[in-house]
Amino acid sequence: MTPSADPSARPAGLRRSVVVLVLVAVVGLAGTGMAALALHNAERDRLARSLGQRSTIISQAISAEVSRYSASLLDLAAAVGAQSELEAAEFTAITAAVDRRRFPGGTGLSFVVPAADGDVATLQERWRKLGATGLTLRPNGASAHRFAVLSKSMDDMGSSIGTDMSTSAQAVEAMDIAEQGHRVAVSRTYRLLKDSDLPLERRQLSFVFVAPVYATSPGAADNGRFRGWLMLGVRGGDFLSEVVAGSAGDRVAVTLLDDASGDPLPMATWAPGVPLDTSIGARDEPLPVAQRSWTLRVEATKRLLTGTDQGLDKVAGAVGLVLTALLVALTGTIVTSRNRALRRVDEATAALRTDIARREEVEHRLRQRETELVGFAGVVAHDLRSPLARIMGYADFLQEEAFDRLDPMQRDFLARLRKGADHMRVLIDDLLDYATAENRPMANVPVDLHRLAEEIARERAADRPAEVVVGDLPTVYGDPTLLRQVLDNLIGNAIKYTPAEREPHVRIGCHPIAEGRWRCEVSDNGIGIPENDRSAVFDAFRRVGGSENFPGTGLGLAIVHRIVERHHGRVGVDSNPEGGSVFWFTVPEDSRIPVSHAPPAQKQMS
Repeated sequence: MTPSADPSARPAGLRRSVVVLVLVAVVGLAGTGMAALALHNAERDRLARSLGQRSTIISQAISAEVSRYSASLLDLAAAVGAQSELEAAEFTAITAAVDRRRFPGGTGLSFVVPAADGDVATLQERWRKLGATGLTLRPNGASAHRFAVLSKSMDDMGSSIGTDMSTSAQAVEAMDIAEQGHRVAVSRTYRLLKDSDLPLERRQLSFVFVAPVYATSPGAADNGRFRGWLMLGVRGGDFLSEVVAGSAGDRVAVTLLDDASGDPLPMATWAPGVPLDTSIGARDEPLPVAQRSWTLRVEATKRLLTGTDQGLDKVAGAVGLVLTALLVALTGTIVTSRNRALRRVDEATAALRTDIARREEVEHRLRQRETELVGFAGVVAHDLRSPLARIMGYADFLQEEAFDRLDPMQRDFLARLRKGADHMRVLIDDLLDYATAENRPMANVPVDLHRLAEEIARERAADRPAEVVVGDLPTVYGDPTLLRQVLDNLIGNAIKYTPAEREPHVRIGCHPIAEGRWRCEVSDNGIGIPENDRSAVFDAFRRVGGSENFPGTGLGLAIVHRIVERHHGRVGVDSNPEGGSVFWFTVPEDSRIPVSHAPPAQKQMS
């Protein structure tokens, strides 16, 4: 007889199975929930990383364009200020290369000058004689005006010539900041005056770049004085679309906000027409623009992570009842997602490297262009020496042989001719020195700085009585001709920039510093240099406030800077506690050469 199965064992086994099933279900659901949460967080992390990389690329692109706009506008302002009497034809030649390809979003470039209410007719007549024959100034009724007397249009909306820019508070504010700060300024966002005739839906929020123009031509009567402003109008929407279209694509939407007030004002938006991904918030990047601050807001679209696995948390929940299959699928998905995410990171990194390489190429081309311009300046200056020598020779001949036979007016004209030729000679010599200071062959021999300083002091004291004290100077290693030029420029400036009613007191000294170098100082009791101008005093053609009444080209200290750099040294200027300035530079010391000291007593020349 076969024994029957225990009926009580079936409910117990069923209960155990139910318990196992419940446990499996609980474990499976718990694993599914944790996996789904991990996948969701991983997807958000990928989105955040990709959005951050895209934001960085776009921010760098906009910053590079803004910096290029500022540098180009300063170059144009310098070219305009270099004209002794700016004419319409010269303005046209200077702005010939200004177009939308050079300035994306640009509407036009204008030369704006200030005028009082009673000077409008005189100003209009003057600029008509200078070539702006069709100029008609349109004052706004106020007592002070700012007219666009010359203009280069960059769109089909016509020229701004004759417009009174004082009707725009934003433009006036930017012009005042540019003039006071001697720098490029950017206005608050507003609608341009030239767009006032457009339908309201076509009027973009815009802004203007403004650069001050100062007279820098040695022959100009107003040399060193403020002449006006160069104003570049830019439509915000056109600027943003042309600059970021390639970097943003259809992956992100971009908005530029002007932080002009407490509530940022949306200036322009680039939207690719793809729905936004609201699972991750927008990324805001601060964007310094000249003296202002913008905010770059970047939002992800549904295509930011195109091709990656999304919604895996829902898939994991659907197949969570089968724990083994879920774990296998989940593991494979995580590995696959990780590899894909890494590929996306690699692609984004490669794109970033490509962008960096492109920018380096642009910088290389800019440096090459600068080298070509310096060479061109040297060739032009060299070719001008021969005709200038003939002019000066004939002028000297007239001075020596025919002076007594000339009437007073002719003698005055002859004196002006000689003075102008001498100014041109100084400018040509400075241009040649500046052009060759960076690339001329350089010797590497012992140089007795003490002997050089004494010789220069004697030569300079012959031009103007001065107290020049030469201290204990060493023998260093470098190019004697170039180092002589450094000392000559610094000592000459110390004497020249001392007011006529004050006797110049100049001291030259050196002391050793770290890393086998000497620091040489030339102190004076001259007019001094304002603290906010010291960082730019070594720039080419830059003359600081207070030097307008002294002759010069603005190249002497730029030449000093280049020569010291070629000796792997540094150059700077500090205030003199006794009044005036202390110019200093560092040069290397060769340990194989003994230091040559001055005699025990300091030498003084007057």
